[in-house]
Amino acid sequence: MSGRTRRWVLGAGLAALTLTASACGGDEGATVQGVKLIEKGALTSCTHLPYPPFQFEDKKSGEVVGFDVDIIDLVAKRLGVEQKIVDTPFETMRTGSALNAGKCDIQMGGMTIKPDRVKFMDVSAPYFDATQSLMAKKGSGVTSLDDVKAKKLKLGSQAGTTGEEFVRGKGLDPRSFDNSNAELDALRTGQVDVIVQDDPVVKGWLKDPANAAYEIVANLNTGEQYGMWMRKGHNPELVKLTNQVIAQAKADGTYQRIHEKWIGPMPSAGGGS
Repeated sequence: MSGRTRRWVLGAGLAALTLTASACGGDEGATVQGVKLIEKGALTSCTHLPYPPFQFEDKKSGEVVGFDVDIIDLVAKRLGVEQKIVDTPFETMRTGSALNAGKCDIQMGGMTIKPDRVKFMDVSAPYFDATQSLMAKKGSGVTSLDDVKAKKLKLGSQAGTTGEEFVRGKGLDPRSFDNSNAELDALRTGQVDVIVQDDPVVKGWLKDPANAAYEIVANLNTGEQYGMWMRKGHNPELVKLTNQVIAQAKADGTYQRIHEKWIGPMPSAGGGS
């Protein structure tokens, strides 16, 4: 195997066919260093595309790249296998059904560690401290959720996310979109006036000249931390290895390099992961 982890993506339909074939064959899985893998030679990760800068398809290479992808690549490298990425609906990720169905070994995708989720999925140590941001047109006059409510503006959110849950908890009723791209398009086409999304995602969007008319109008400190998710009680050695990889990456500077590559400078002490 080459030193560089190959990454390719299976759509939900193809993934289902592949899993069916694996189940029929009965010998596709493997155990490496005590870690159970659903497919020999691969660490299979589920995500919901696109979600830049954490995971998205590079327009030039067609490869899925991003912050989370690089972190899982480190885990795959430790196992001596390649990362294989499965694009799956976010609903099947947050409920744990993708893991329980054997669609993947591990889930990435900016998934916040929450008490209700850890009841039915195992999670790694936190690998990223996150906040939410409100994005709107420049000159909107919006500086808070209270402004959105007072001005009776149309608010957009991504379905099933903690950002959506947060604004609903503040008494707003956002229009829900299936993925982050659809949410952004809704803002650009005037379907909504403001959107709520993870801060690194919004900052990534604002690097695109096509979004020059927009800005971050407010930050919402929700105290969130992201984790990598695994099937409950099924793969304790994978949880352990993932935690070791995250800790090592933070200790040896690899994490900082990945952060600077995809997001920017690390936050000051106490301000982030």
